[in-house]
Amino acid sequence: MCDEHTVQDNEEFLKSSGDLSRRGFTVLSAAMLAACATPPANAQEIVEAEVKVQTPDGVADCYFVHPAGGKHPAIIVWPDILGLRTGFRIMGKRLAQSGYSVLVVNPYYRKAQAPVTAEGASFQDPATRAVLMPLYQSLTPATNRTDAVAFVKFLDSQKSVDTKRKIGTTGYCMGGPMTMRTAAAVPDRIGAGGSFHGGGLATKNADSPHLLVPTMKASYLIAIADNDDKSDPAAKTTLREAFDAAKLPAEIEVYTGAMHGWCAIDSAVYNEASAEKAWSRMLALFETALA
Repeated sequence: MCDEHTVQDNEEFLKSSGDLSRRGFTVLSAAMLAACATPPANAQEIVEAEVKVQTPDGVADCYFVHPAGGKHPAIIVWPDILGLRTGFRIMGKRLAQSGYSVLVVNPYYRKAQAPVTAEGASFQDPATRAVLMPLYQSLTPATNRTDAVAFVKFLDSQKSVDTKRKIGTTGYCMGGPMTMRTAAAVPDRIGAGGSFHGGGLATKNADSPHLLVPTMKASYLIAIADNDDKSDPAAKTTLREAFDAAKLPAEIEVYTGAMHGWCAIDSAVYNEASAEKAWSRMLALFETALA
């Protein structure tokens, strides 16, 4: 999870690599972001829309994108702490071009519609953190679960979704734990999950996400940032033991040299090589687990 230590780590990394001014505090245009997301080979024609999803707590504004024809496995994307924005719409579109019906959600809909920060905002900025932290703190494991059920219900009602196939879910930063709560909330529908630099997946708290693994039926990809692993090296072992005990397939890897946030294309510490590796591993998981 993004916190003051993550900010300090990332700032030190950017200074040492000479990238602080180039990516850290520059507003990236939609065109620049799109250039970071390489379309897949044989990319499918897609249809995209801003949609409203009814939940027990209100109406969630989300982005829904899917191939123009046919029925496809569905994917729920939980964004990082900056929420639903241009960068994640582009990532969702790229996933849809690979043959998936993708719902990128606004987890903050109870408090604000997306986007909740200005284009190009960075968590490194204290003013941005002052906006985001109360929104983040308004979310709970309970809200994650009820939202997950609502999002699955929405997807299963869409003509572009193949309900005979399992649903996948991905999460970035704070979204990592949300994928695990999703998999536990709707185990008969969620067949695969991917956590990318997810924070707090294995804690000592009674509501730690790793304790939900026995109730899941999903195969997993857990891609861990180098600095996250250094701050909590035991987490990967705890996760490995939990998935092994549940006899669920899980690829758990520390991405050496990749800092917290490296997969989001608008992140100050975006690492293209490592992000592309994680993306390819995600597609490989979905191809087998959602078959």
